[in-house]
Amino acid sequence: MPEADTIDFSKARPNTVKSLASDLAALGVERGSTLLVHSSLRSLGWTAGGAHAVILALENAIGSEGTLVMPTHSGDLSDPADWQHPPVPESWWSVIREEMPAYDRALSTTRGMGAIPEAFRRQPGVLRSAHPHLSFAAWGLHKTAVTRGHRLPYAMGEGSPLSRIYELAGKVLLLGAGFENNSSFHLAEYRATWPSKREMTCGAPVMVHGLRKWLEFPDIDISSDDFGLLGAAFEASGACTTGKIGCATAHLFDQRACVDFAVKWIETNRH
Repeated sequence: MPEADTIDFSKARPNTVKSLASDLAALGVERGSTLLVHSSLRSLGWTAGGAHAVILALENAIGSEGTLVMPTHSGDLSDPADWQHPPVPESWWSVIREEMPAYDRALSTTRGMGAIPEAFRRQPGVLRSAHPHLSFAAWGLHKTAVTRGHRLPYAMGEGSPLSRIYELAGKVLLLGAGFENNSSFHLAEYRATWPSKREMTCGAPVMVHGLRKWLEFPDIDISSDDFGLLGAAFEASGACTTGKIGCATAHLFDQRACVDFAVKWIETNRH
């Protein structure tokens, strides 16, 4: 969206750190919370300070005793044989596997995450987990607990940052983002059983004892294709608080309730 359109979209007034923090508190974001945020900067309307201001507002809302978490996925550091949006020629695959730089927590940029997580991962004091495809970044009291030990296999299952948030009784904030972007539903996929659930082999360039290597590892074939339907059912259950943050529609809910609901829904509705 061009900036002039964003200004027009915002209408009454610009967003600021103070106004966004006030909106967050009104929605129910509490100090001391462990909060996983999926976000869309443009949906908020014009914001003085952009992504930086949104991050400050979130941190102000939960305080130093809280923990802020965002997905910082870098799906381009994956096996080119699996790329679809867009695919690359098969003749390129071996070159990419041999020469793509290894995942680096500081240098590897996010892909498809938006401006807010990309700015957040570079903030001093933020930790980023070690998974080359599906990392998460965290700030605050439990940042180490959330990000450590993120192993290559089964990237969003047990032992992942998502499961750590579950253990901490964290909350999820969809800030102008839809349920299609709710990564906590993926944790439910690992816990659920359905007829077409299958394992797959993934690959990524990583550093091992100072050497760049292409490693392969097992995972399950996750999919967000039905997350819109799943999200609508979860919202209809009454477990979400919905309101406005700036111009954006926001949903706030307990992650445990979300994951537990999704396990049952997936087992009932996926065939």
